[in-house]
Amino acid sequence: MEDLIVYRMGDERYFVVPNAANATRVLRMLEEERAPGPLHLVFHQDWCFLAVQGPRSVEVVGALFLEAADLGFMECTEVEYRRRPVILTRSGYTGELGFELFTYQDIALDLWRALMDAGEPFAIEPCGLGARDVLRLEMGYPLYGQDLSEERTALEAGLSWTIAFDKGDFRGRDALLLQREEGIPGRLRGLLMQDRRHIPRAHCSVLAGGERVGEVTSGTFSPLLERGIALAYVAPADGYEPGRKLEVDVRGRTGTAEVVRPPFVNRNPR
Repeated sequence: MEDLIVYRMGDERYFVVPNAANATRVLRMLEEERAPGPLHLVFHQDWCFLAVQGPRSVEVVGALFLEAADLGFMECTEVEYRRRPVILTRSGYTGELGFELFTYQDIALDLWRALMDAGEPFAIEPCGLGARDVLRLEMGYPLYGQDLSEERTALEAGLSWTIAFDKGDFRGRDALLLQREEGIPGRLRGLLMQDRRHIPRAHCSVLAGGERVGEVTSGTFSPLLERGIALAYVAPADGYEPGRKLEVDVRGRTGTAEVVRPPFVNRNPR
């Protein structure tokens, strides 16, 4: 299961952004599933992307690209920087108001510097995947390689809204229909720790009455909530609804957690 995004650039033109680890695999699948007729696939191996996230991101990105102010959530447009193409999208994986910019490597550093200069009046700061991971987990966004994998389906991950069973055949459709009919073996749930001393991490065991019922896939400390939060697969899927109390074994110490429905923090990026 992948968490790619597909942007529609025109009537017959699309921009696909997969997880970096799956880029070549997604390209291969597109080639294998191509319909009869002309189709041109371009693999942008020499592109990179920058993300500008936060409540002042419209001003920062808008200082370079006026089009930023008109973009709606998950919309995209094509702009130029130093006569080179840039795909500007109103998206991000933090839950904050923000943008992602895709362009060629040869101008990416200059674009980075220009964005940092534009953000200086707003105290912009560079950040890495650690900060991004806290923000996306506070929103309950699942991450490929941790919460999403080949061993779990979209039904198990609580992403049934992404599946269109009434729009023809697709890879995995029969397996999903069978799982829906027979029952989902487990379900990805949000866990809010009740004591700030317990910070769950990936692979921590989830317990119910001392019995192991699941495993944490992503966990961290939320600075806003001042408590640990986690995503975890628990089984059975319909046995642990929001409000239920469970335990998490954090390096030999057991802490109580409440099953909640993400997001843990609602930033309302739209």
